[in-house]
Amino acid sequence: MRTGLVLEGGALRAIFSSGVCDGLLEGGVMADYVIGVSAGIAYGVSYVSKQPRRNLEVVTRFAPDRRYMGLRNLTDRHNRSYFGLEFGFSTIPNELVPFDYDAFAAFPGEVEAVVTNLNTGKADYLPVPRRDRESIVLQASCAMPLLFPIFEIGGQPYLDGGIGDAIPWRRALDKCDRVIVVLTRPRGYRRRPDKVMKLIRGRYRDYPAFVEAMEHRAEVYNRDRAQLFQAEREGRLVVIAPQSTLGVSRTERDTEKLRLLWAAGYQTAIDRLEEIRDFLQG
Repeated sequence: MRTGLVLEGGALRAIFSSGVCDGLLEGGVMADYVIGVSAGIAYGVSYVSKQPRRNLEVVTRFAPDRRYMGLRNLTDRHNRSYFGLEFGFSTIPNELVPFDYDAFAAFPGEVEAVVTNLNTGKADYLPVPRRDRESIVLQASCAMPLLFPIFEIGGQPYLDGGIGDAIPWRRALDKCDRVIVVLTRPRGYRRRPDKVMKLIRGRYRDYPAFVEAMEHRAEVYNRDRAQLFQAEREGRLVVIAPQSTLGVSRTERDTEKLRLLWAAGYQTAIDRLEEIRDFLQG
């Protein structure tokens, strides 16, 4: 019986997922296969390395820090991202809040990050390297259009996995018998069309398939969620979603709000542990 964990993105809203993962760790629930999008997988690797509350420490220490995120990073020609790439993906895990690469490497299962291929406009699913101290695959998965540079991996240009496959539950079901899906938006949420499509068309005019994917992003996402909830009703997977995002934005600096959203995820997992264990054991 192979079990899977799916982690939606959402930048700092993914601290809810971190709370869920920390609750699962406390309850002794470890999936065999972990796949995530953007911050979902960037935070999710701490679940695989069995480092509870590590992400909570990172965001509460550094969310207000301009080195972590801010417009100065975006205008830095060596960074070209709203988020401080070297600071967030290298300095923090390698020096300030150490990531346990040995524990991550020892994980016997599979870990994948979703990225969007600009040439095809579709998702690619890349293994997360176990000892990449620069976290290039994770950076590519997190690379929100307009706010990050394009990442080239294996000769292909990539951006945020949320465009190609925002909630990769089908990928997980193809690989696993039992799947848990953690969302970062409430069940009633519906995505609206992007307001920056004019900028998207101009910036990425050399990648028409990607622009087309961005054009249809909202309708595809909303349809995919509807099908996800139908799969849940059919008993094919378990969905965990926040009751509220508590007003936390993708670039939230209020550490108390971030702490509360983490706590909501943690408590949700603790409250549903028995249900989750029963489901995974089949």
